[in-house]
Amino acid sequence: MSDNSLVNNHNEKLNDEILKTLFPIADSIAESFGKFCEVVIHDLRKPEASILHIAGDITRRSVGAPVTNIVLENLRKYGNRCPDLIGYKTVTKDGIIMKSSTIYIRNKNVIIGALCINIDITLFLNFNMLMEQFISFNNQDALCENNELFVSDVTEILDTLIEQEIKSIGLPVLSMQREDKIKIVSALDLKGVFLIKGAVDKVASVLGVSRYTIYNYIDQDRSNRKNI
Repeated sequence: MSDNSLVNNHNEKLNDEILKTLFPIADSIAESFGKFCEVVIHDLRKPEASILHIAGDITRRSVGAPVTNIVLENLRKYGNRCPDLIGYKTVTKDGIIMKSSTIYIRNKNVIIGALCINIDITLFLNFNMLMEQFISFNNQDALCENNELFVSDVTEILDTLIEQEIKSIGLPVLSMQREDKIKIVSALDLKGVFLIKGAVDKVASVLGVSRYTIYNYIDQDRSNRKNI
């Protein structure tokens, strides 16, 4: 085994240990806040199956579920410079209103994971005059432009994001021109969709083009943005 392989293996094992040390922290936070709290540890090296550990059950997810679209989009925009998101508003598919925080975990300035805290404040909102300070949200609109999607399967998040962009065009796929498809691929790229394994093949299938065409669209769009 080469020296580089030994170093990479060592780094991966170190990253695994860093994330595992967060498990009892997540359990302690969730236990402290009780049934209104959920704490999730993500391994962002594998966004398509990022959840390593989850304490609480507000979003109905389990180990092996994918990362949310908000985290994907910010990773795509900011890379290892992603700012933490503290105290922003999220809503589950069941209509549960949460106050959420996402703290990125780094090893030598490289993001490897995230600790996410979701607190169900639905009941507290009924007493918002008494709890105004507690349920206030920080202004994170620039970092969270879309509703955060909490899903249990990576196919669901891909299908939802692709469907949203197709609807924004206002045409059936069979009637779309090349420019329409480039616009869809550009929007999905900016949302971090292509960080997910298998996303290129999925988008290619929906748009009725080859995976190589999708790569060409991505390269063309990124080149155009650099030249603006």
